[in-house]
Amino acid sequence: MNEIEIHPLPPFLPENARILLLGSFPPPRNRWKMNFYYPNFNNDMWRIFGLVFFENKDHFIDLKNKNFHEQKIRDFLQEKSIAIYDTAYRVKRLQGNASDKFLQIVEAVDLTKLLAQIPQCQTIITTGELATQTLLAHFRQPETLKIGTPLPISHDGRNLTIYRLPSTSRAYPLVLEKKAAVYAEVFYFSMTNMF
Repeated sequence: MNEIEIHPLPPFLPENARILLLGSFPPPRNRWKMNFYYPNFNNDMWRIFGLVFFENKDHFIDLKNKNFHEQKIRDFLQEKSIAIYDTAYRVKRLQGNASDKFLQIVEAVDLTKLLAQIPQCQTIITTGELATQTLLAHFRQPETLKIGTPLPISHDGRNLTIYRLPSTSRAYPLVLEKKAAVYAEVFYFSMTNMF
């Protein structure tokens, strides 16, 4: 029988967060290289961030130790007003791995409560299909969203824009540079319209 896992990390919520990045759920603990989001060394999130913001996929990577520069990542997100959390709070892993395909959400995160903690947030970005479906269900929106296409919504008196971006898992069939290009476009648009 699959055990229920509770989300192991607190939300990363800079006080001035204007962008909220939402994944589905962290990988099993034995895949972690740091005590933060996207901790699996084979996940390309921090390589994508390196390409998007520094034109260097290894900017946040400790190549020598096959690890991440966790504090550098945290400081960067703080500086850029980017919050991170996931859409699932309690899950069952149907096959014991990190694949969203085999992740059963038992309890979704209360996104309304989460957003109340970051009142300046204007943009929500999901990283993959399961995170997108969970978010759209919370806001009672259509079940699908095309990658990179903005979805404006109003929630609790706040205007928000939702974007779905490609999964940063290497299992997702798109090369790193093409993923980074999609992320770059959305981050550029979101950040130039924040103020």
